[in-house]
Amino acid sequence: MTDRQKPTRWWAELLLLGLLYGAYTGGRLLARGDVHLAVDHGLAILRAEELLGIDFERPLNRLFTRHGPLGVPADFVYASLHYLVTPAVLVWLYLRRPAHYRAARSWLIASTLLGLAGFSLMPTCPPRLLDAAYGFTDTMAQYSAYGWWGAEASAPRGMGGLTNQYAAMPSLHVGWALWCGILLWRHGRRPLVRALGIAYPALTALVVMGTANHYFLDAAAGAAVMGAGYLIAGALSRRTAHRLPRPGRSRSPHPGPRPSPTAGFGSTTPIVSGGWDTSARELLPSQRPAPDDDTAAAAR
Repeated sequence: MTDRQKPTRWWAELLLLGLLYGAYTGGRLLARGDVHLAVDHGLAILRAEELLGIDFERPLNRLFTRHGPLGVPADFVYASLHYLVTPAVLVWLYLRRPAHYRAARSWLIASTLLGLAGFSLMPTCPPRLLDAAYGFTDTMAQYSAYGWWGAEASAPRGMGGLTNQYAAMPSLHVGWALWCGILLWRHGRRPLVRALGIAYPALTALVVMGTANHYFLDAAAGAAVMGAGYLIAGALSRRTAHRLPRPGRSRSPHPGPRPSPTAGFGSTTPIVSGGWDTSARELLPSQRPAPDDDTAAAAR
């Protein structure tokens, strides 16, 4: 497929991605889970991080809480880029790198479905919703006067009931950002595009922890989900390709003449009717050269 060929019709892709987003949103709502169970899961993650010394969300949250010039932009990044950059990368691939679009889209779908399974199996309370005694501040609530969100995640004010605030494990904010970053790095031709491929997932990981929306292990799980989705999408693609007929392997109902076993290795055997090879002694009488007089006399 050339760079100018479209992988499929745009309206079909738009419908498919709309269904994916509907499943993502609806799946988050349906996977609300038990609040007490979600809090228990959140505390278990926090204790594991403290034991391992990887609770990086604590110092980041204190930094964003104390410094508004960091916290306010971080809230805007968290509330918007997740829903803007991912579709933008999909459109870019469709228009500019169509040969890679279908595989990238399948990878995104497989990973998102795995993330929804994680929300259902392990509802998790984010750090910002833990008791204040654990030392976290909800920056989305602290800086809500600067944006469209209220005290209920990144949803617009009054619409917090339309989101599942306990869908923290894994972090698809980080997962989708990593998907975008890898594709920008692999298929970008300009240094700026490739630099964005590194900066965007790194920035997203810092933001989700600094705003106390995710634990570090949530971010790590988001990266792991993208890796698993990549492997699943690749396996399905190879299985589908294996089942499709390969070009040039079809059998003709009327096969042509079989080539000589020695054809192509210096043989000079002439060709008779039907294209079949034969030796010089097997020429038809009408095809044999007429002998000259001296040869005929010697033969007699």
